[in-house]
Amino acid sequence: MLKLSLTGGVWSACPTPLKENFQVDPDSVRRMVEHHLRMGVAGLFLAGTCGEGPWLTDRNREALTRAAAAASAGRMRLALQVTDNSSARVLDNIDKAAAWGAEIAVVAAPPVFIHVSPGRLVDHFREIVRHSPLPVGFYDGGEPLAIPEPLLPEFLDDPRLVLVKDSSSLESRIPIYAAARRRRPELLLLDGDEFACVRYLAAGYDGLLLGGAVFNARLAGAIFAAVRAGDLPRAEALQLRMSDLMYRVYGGRQIECWLAGLKGLLVEMGIFSTRTNLLGYTLTDTCRQQIRDALSGADGLGYREDLLGPATEPAGPKFPRAQTSA
Repeated sequence: MLKLSLTGGVWSACPTPLKENFQVDPDSVRRMVEHHLRMGVAGLFLAGTCGEGPWLTDRNREALTRAAAAASAGRMRLALQVTDNSSARVLDNIDKAAAWGAEIAVVAAPPVFIHVSPGRLVDHFREIVRHSPLPVGFYDGGEPLAIPEPLLPEFLDDPRLVLVKDSSSLESRIPIYAAARRRRPELLLLDGDEFACVRYLAAGYDGLLLGGAVFNARLAGAIFAAVRAGDLPRAEALQLRMSDLMYRVYGGRQIECWLAGLKGLLVEMGIFSTRTNLLGYTLTDTCRQQIRDALSGADGLGYREDLLGPATEPAGPKFPRAQTSA
């Protein structure tokens, strides 16, 4: 199995740049990778929910992964979502992911799972972790198909599991994951809830894996650094600022523009060529104006520096981790 040196800090569950014909845009992928590197992002999670992975064709997932691997050239870690309805299909997806250049295979609960029982669900994940040719990451999306909490510790102790993205929004799971991290210091524990970063970092999580990191990594990194410095009031203030920026980009608290706003911002920044998305999100006039005001500085709130800051500014300290192998 591939050996990796993993670091905490800020990771990006990045969007997928598409052309108007809904095919992956390799030029935009290259610009996106360089943009993440300028912000000090430690790793990319490709084809997650924000990356429209469940809706991408295999051809597009391959094009995305190969383009990102070529652009990264080993400068950041690359994870790819491989979730499917059976362990056999997931393992087949992992074989493809390895051939395309991914370094970590991330698996979430199956989108369709018949004859559900806690034991069958855990066995599904165990079979994948046991036979994967790549290190495996676990994407915990919470209910309805969540590994029951009494069964989580044993699963998390498998040395072949190298990464957890906790997007469950279940506070009861935080101490379970934190305890697993203490038992296995090599396990990379990342929070996926971008509106509540502080409580996870304060509980001992190694970093953040966020869908908004493609534009908010500087703020996320500042939150990370403030928590590590023990300055929780500053971290909470930065969280409020980052949340406000996300609402402006996503179209308010109802998130009505989500992918269109996210990709529209990247178009305005010269990173993506279109805001084309597979889920039918559109951009309202209000959202478009808020994005332009943030980028130009016309809002008077200082978001321009948060978005475009100095090219040399890191997204926060990253902590070396031991090599991961299984």
